Amino acid sequence: MVVLETSAELTKVVREKGDTFPKMLKFNYEHYAKEIAMRYKKFGIWQTYSWEDYYLNVKYLALGLLSLGFKRGDKLAIIGDNSPEWYFGELAAQANGGVSVGMYSDLTPPEIEYIVNHSEAKFALVEDQEQVDKFLQIKGKIPFLKAVIYWDPKGLGNYDDAILLSLKELQELGKQYESQMPGVFEANVERGSADDVCAIVYTSGTTGTVPKGAVHSYKTMMAGGIAHLHLDPWRREDNVVSYLPPAWMAEQWYGICCHLMAASVLNFPEEPETVQNDIREIGPRMVFYSARLWESLAAAVHARILDATFIKRLAFRLLMPIGYKVADLRLNGKKVNVWWRLAYTVANLLMFKPLRDRIGLRNARICYTSGAMLSPDAFRFFHAIGVPLKSLYGSTEGGVVSGPRTEDIKLGTVGPPIRGVEVRITETGEIIVRQQGLFLGYYKDPCATANVLKDGWFYTGDAGFFREDGHLVFTERVKDLLELRNGEKLPPQYIESRLKFSPYIKDAWLLVDKAKSYPCAVIVIDYENVAKWAEQKGIAYTTFTDLSQKAEVYELIKKIIAALNKDLPQTYRIRKFVNLHKELDPDEAELTRTRKLKRRFLEKKYATLVNAIYADKKEVLVEAEVKYRDGRVGVTKTSVRIVDVGGA
Repeated sequence: MVVLETSAELTKVVREKGDTFPKMLKFNYEHYAKEIAMRYKKFGIWQTYSWEDYYLNVKYLALGLLSLGFKRGDKLAIIGDNSPEWYFGELAAQANGGVSVGMYSDLTPPEIEYIVNHSEAKFALVEDQEQVDKFLQIKGKIPFLKAVIYWDPKGLGNYDDAILLSLKELQELGKQYESQMPGVFEANVERGSADDVCAIVYTSGTTGTVPKGAVHSYKTMMAGGIAHLHLDPWRREDNVVSYLPPAWMAEQWYGICCHLMAASVLNFPEEPETVQNDIREIGPRMVFYSARLWESLAAAVHARILDATFIKRLAFRLLMPIGYKVADLRLNGKKVNVWWRLAYTVANLLMFKPLRDRIGLRNARICYTSGAMLSPDAFRFFHAIGVPLKSLYGSTEGGVVSGPRTEDIKLGTVGPPIRGVEVRITETGEIIVRQQGLFLGYYKDPCATANVLKDGWFYTGDAGFFREDGHLVFTERVKDLLELRNGEKLPPQYIESRLKFSPYIKDAWLLVDKAKSYPCAVIVIDYENVAKWAEQKGIAYTTFTDLSQKAEVYELIKKIIAALNKDLPQTYRIRKFVNLHKELDPDEAELTRTRKLKRRFLEKKYATLVNAIYADKKEVLVEAEVKYRDGRVGVTKTSVRIVDVGGA
């Protein structure tokens, strides 16, 4: 067991800035009114909101909600891409004593219907016509809802449904309300306290058919923000990118808690398609991506190298070993001698620095990964090119648990526990946590709460262990560990993440039949990169399905798996694999909204495929039901090849 001293930072921040997010916003407005709080891009031009603008937008949105009948304890559902308006809405609801309920922008109407009804949200703040259409489609099924407020009016000029209202119209109502009820906003803000419930954060739903709503107070939320600031102090002039979905707990800590506590500058890319260029223009100092995004970025870099000129490919092959050597020395706590430092300086000037600039990380001094264990290949790659990446461990329910200081980053670990966090490993190998940042329970689900909260300890459901140096190692979800015939447990994410380091593999799903002694893999090719490779090789194809089943593509993936097998223990080596005929899709419940595999669902959906792999067949006819957004259901039939890797 590791027990660390109780942190006093939360008390210090609360004493200075206030014990709720609206109070912190008010503090920043009073002290830094004209300084930049947010920067957003519109029509290719960067625009700014000062702390005064931030405060006033929240104020009049909150008052507008009051004019519509919003009461303390009411819920505001918010859906859309990252935007200042999302944050205005969340703090407006909280300033009124209400609760924010975030939703991922790609949720389908039935998924929205479930969350709105489950949370009993009476108001919804949505981005645009697409989101409005989803709500109008299910309007008759969400009886609690009183109004849908949209912040992007494009395409909505002819909509006349009484439930709809633009954000500007709502804020005008707020100004009118203030003239009738002066001082009510300020009074409501002061009335809030640390123990008030401020948000319901819905889990990604990897273990069940529907997500669960984790209830958080300001106190539990702030503990997560304090944990980040304890590891790495932020400055007011720091640029931060709002990129993770605000419906995800990590962005609540990062974009809400840390941003308000540090009064730094929060930046919003214009569109999902322009993110990479926008981030390059911003040059953020703090970057927080999910493990999947870091792996995708590493794969994208390698894909670009494959398309580069001969000179650039040669430079990459010659200089990357220098980066890896220095990274390995540092990650193992060893001294880098003068010759390697000199060689790295040259490599940095010639390639690593321009590469960091290309991916928008030239100014980054703090880079985090969380959500899953990042592939060691990707982790080493980023350290080799000079990106100060560190792995954190935490969860929606358990708060921020562990993370290393910059001088103590170790490969394969998630750092030591944060100060003030108690961590134990049970006899079954499960990580359990006790701290101020634990959630209060699942909304309207006392049974599920009792299953994970016991005597003040949160049972994470994650397997892990402590190393001798006090660093925590997270291996896998306990339920997801695969058991081989000899009883050995295999962590699938470790192998899957290493497969996804290849630019040609987008997703990987490892599976094991308990009657056999070897794992197999279902591979989803990266269509864009494999298509480029096929064109270079003169391979004709028509669709994703056609390309995935080409013999040459199977040979390409086979070589990647065979190369990985050489680095794996004998019992971990992949014996057979298939290239799936389609991409995995969260709309078909194959992935969560944070792009994690829904393993139990996949096992049922592709049972025929899995059985065929272990029945020593060479191919199998796969039938898959496809549900479209408009409610239509289709069935696809495809013959999928099963290939033996050989030598495993």
